[in-house]
Amino acid sequence: MITLNSADLELMLAMFLFPFVRVMAWLSFDPLLGNRSIPNNIRIVMALVMAVVITPILPPVHPVALVSGDGLLMLLQQLAVGAALGFTLRIVFAAVELAGQFMGLQMGLSFASLYDPVNGAQTPVLGQFLVTGSVLMLFAMNGHHLVINALAQSFIDVPISARFSLHGFAALVQWSGIIFTTGLHLALPVTAALMATNLAIGMMARAAPQLNIFAVGFPLSLAAGFLVLYLTLAYLPALIEQFWLQAVGIAGRVVMGVGGG
Repeated sequence: MITLNSADLELMLAMFLFPFVRVMAWLSFDPLLGNRSIPNNIRIVMALVMAVVITPILPPVHPVALVSGDGLLMLLQQLAVGAALGFTLRIVFAAVELAGQFMGLQMGLSFASLYDPVNGAQTPVLGQFLVTGSVLMLFAMNGHHLVINALAQSFIDVPISARFSLHGFAALVQWSGIIFTTGLHLALPVTAALMATNLAIGMMARAAPQLNIFAVGFPLSLAAGFLVLYLTLAYLPALIEQFWLQAVGIAGRVVMGVGGG
């Protein structure tokens, strides 16, 4: 007959509870599998399944009382590691959305907005188009597999009982600055084309003052913007894949920094 004492029960619970908390924190911020359009009960089931799969590969965990100071610190650490991993990857879509806002502002579409299920807010329609397209591209490129692998690797690089550190948050803040540089880089072809279009419209208005600039300029800006966007979409998958691989690598560094590595 198998008998279990309180220490055995606490060890078994800690082996499953702490991984579950880290996975759930990651799903709360992950832009792919943790999309806000997914119901909460589905995300909880996904976290349970992943925790059950990951638990057998974890390094040995030292017994710790859950209702104690050490147990609370370990719980907070799992929340910080999971949130840092998911938030680092969310920055990719923040940059893509910013690129869409840049382009929409130049094309005159900043007033048109849709609900964004990734960020849970109203975003310009062009930014929503680029974000949705990026999600589909990453699923087609097995980008979600890279994220799950990074999550499993985080348990090896940062074990459950690792000490807590703030160095990872400094790397996360530094990485967040790429939102503006990458967003501008993605929007640069359309922005440059629209700048040239506006210069041409200004020269036309100067040469023919009787020309109705509002009746001519808006359709020309829309046509030029959509034409250049259509031509540059062929190069977007390679840029998104490169950006995503870079984000996954940075996420590993951030997680190790949060875990004291």
